[in-house]
Amino acid sequence: MMTISDLNGFAVDLGGTKTAAARIRNGTIVERNQTPTERYATPDKQVAAMGNLLDRLGYQRGDTLGVAVTGRVDSSGVWHAVNRQTLAKIGSVGIGQKINSVIGSASVTNDAAAATLAEATLGSGVGFENFGYITVSTGVGGGLVLCRRLHQSINGLAGHVGFSSSSHAHEMCGSGRHGTVESIASGNAIARAAIKAGYKGLDVRAVFEQAALGEDWAETIVETSANAVANLCADLATILGLQAVALGGSIGMATGYMERVRAHLKQLPNIFQPKLVRSTLGSDGPLLGALLQETGKY
Repeated sequence: MMTISDLNGFAVDLGGTKTAAARIRNGTIVERNQTPTERYATPDKQVAAMGNLLDRLGYQRGDTLGVAVTGRVDSSGVWHAVNRQTLAKIGSVGIGQKINSVIGSASVTNDAAAATLAEATLGSGVGFENFGYITVSTGVGGGLVLCRRLHQSINGLAGHVGFSSSSHAHEMCGSGRHGTVESIASGNAIARAAIKAGYKGLDVRAVFEQAALGEDWAETIVETSANAVANLCADLATILGLQAVALGGSIGMATGYMERVRAHLKQLPNIFQPKLVRSTLGSDGPLLGALLQETGKY
């Protein structure tokens, strides 16, 4: 089995909120730079931002590089923003070619898929044949490992579990689907729910703080998010026979959130309850997974 010490090279993770780059030596992130992701930046500017971060880390063309991006990356290396509310200027972009031209040779994969691969290979998913990862943050993403292999599809949509339907949701999602998990459970959804409850100007952290203080309106919002994620875990266990699901992301790893998800999951029959575990790699997951995908060492 591969160990984390086998990983050497560079990685980039372009997320909906921030873009990070890292230099990885013997499986350890020894240096990291990051910058806010510009929602309205063109693909060329996004690639330039990646290059600037890598330059500051000492990257040189030809060094081993893996790239993870939010959105859908199909098998031909074309990047699509499934949720245009996250990256407004991304349509169908040959991101692999752009990176090769401007920066250097690199594999490109979805950020949640990269995190899933890292967790399954090096983190909380080790030992499970069928494993899922759900990141609850600005949006809701995820990835699937089936028969110990990262499950991917030609169109790059596989693993985008946040765009599946939720009985708790009634709003339009940025993906174009109505009533998705992301539209009720994500950070953006929690902030919108706070505004509807009459608390404009509160960010997600403030909503969680109010819920911890016992404020009913905030408690309802956070519980609804956790319930939707719990039912998503049950659906994945039902359809795919997942043995375990790891939670990650800023909300997924927030104090008390996993316990809320577990409490809702416990209300279901045992057969629909995969083992719920916490991401052990956190924000390092997409970076490590991107490099794993590039090296093929998994």
